[in-house]
Amino acid sequence: MRIFIFLILLIMAIYGPQFWAKRILTKYSRLQEHYPGTGAELARHLLDRLDMPHVSVEIIEGGDHYDPMEKAVRLNRTNCEKKSLTAVVVATHEVGHAIQDNIGYGPLHARTRLVRFAQTAEKVGAGLMMAIPLIAVVTRVPAMGVLTFLGGLAILGTPVVVHLLTLPVEWDASFRRALPILKANLSEEEQSAAREILTACALTYLAASLASLLNLWRWIRILRR
Repeated sequence: MRIFIFLILLIMAIYGPQFWAKRILTKYSRLQEHYPGTGAELARHLLDRLDMPHVSVEIIEGGDHYDPMEKAVRLNRTNCEKKSLTAVVVATHEVGHAIQDNIGYGPLHARTRLVRFAQTAEKVGAGLMMAIPLIAVVTRVPAMGVLTFLGGLAILGTPVVVHLLTLPVEWDASFRRALPILKANLSEEEQSAAREILTACALTYLAASLASLLNLWRWIRILRR
C-alpha cells in the first residue's frame, strides 16, 4: 500500500506541474485588445530599450526559448502573434534570458555548454553501459567493467546536472529579470496573474529535474541486476 501511495505521489510530482502550467497558460491566453502589442512586439520593444538590437525575435512551431548561440528570442506562433497576458509574460521571460546572456550570467553559459555536451553524451553513455558485460568478457579484466560502468554513469548523469543547473537559470530569468519589468507595466491584478504563470512554469523545470534523477536511478537499478 505504501509503495502504491509513493508511486501516485511520484507521478503527481512529475506530471502534475505540467498539467497545471498548461491550465494556467491557457487561462491567461485570452485576447486583451487594450494591450499595445503582441508578444513578439513586446519582446522587440524590450530588447531595443535594453540596448540589445542584435538579438532577433523569431516565430517557431515548437516551444518558447532563448537561443544564446544564435542570439534569438523564439516564441511559438500563439505567443508571437497574440495580445494576451500569457504572451506578454512568456515574451518577457525569454527576454530575461537575453538579459542574462548580455551581462554574462555564468549559470546560463555553463548550461549552454553542458546542453551541447549532453546531447551526444547521453546516447554514448547508454550504449557504453549496455556494452559493459561484453567489454568485461573481451578484456578479461574485471576492473574494466567497473570503470566502464562508472564512466557510463558519469555520462548519463550529465542531463541530471543540466536540469539541476536549469532551475536557478529559469528562476533568475523569471523572478529577477522578467518580474520587475512586468510589475512596472501591469496592473496589480495582472501582476498577481503574471507571478502565477511564472511560478507554474518554474515548477515544470523542477519536475523535469526529478524525472532526470529517476532516469539515472533506473539505469543504476538495471545494471545492478
